[in-house]
Amino acid sequence: MTPNNPKIYHILHVDKLSSVVNSGGLLSDAKVITQGLGGTVIGMNSIKKRRLEELTFTTYPNLYVGECVPFYFCPISVMLYMMHKGNSLDLDYHDGQDDIIHLEYSLDDVVKWADANNFRWVFTSSNAGSRYFEDSNDLNNLKNMN
Repeated sequence: MTPNNPKIYHILHVDKLSSVVNSGGLLSDAKVITQGLGGTVIGMNSIKKRRLEELTFTTYPNLYVGECVPFYFCPISVMLYMMHKGNSLDLDYHDGQDDIIHLEYSLDDVVKWADANNFRWVFTSSNAGSRYFEDSNDLNNLKNMN
């Protein structure tokens, strides 16, 4: 069952906050790279690369996952656990969770904003960095999510 007013979450390093403010909001990895914005990258390199170069959506076949700002339905992401353990060879960041900021948004508000500003949005059935996910841009399909 889909909760009323579901929340979505984004995590970032505190030193990225100034670029978020200066650019007017969160940007995709593709835009961060194109614009040469600095700050600490906290994601796994292979997953970021796959999102930028390989993975697209069924809903939008010409849109790479890395061209989207990633949000999560769970307030505690697997990436936080990876940072806590600090033992992933694919993770350059090893300074723990103290400098990680958690942003919380209303999914409904984000979708309304995206629609009003002519931005595409999509959600996936699992991590969009995996090769196995289903995607949708219809909020009625949230009921199919586990």
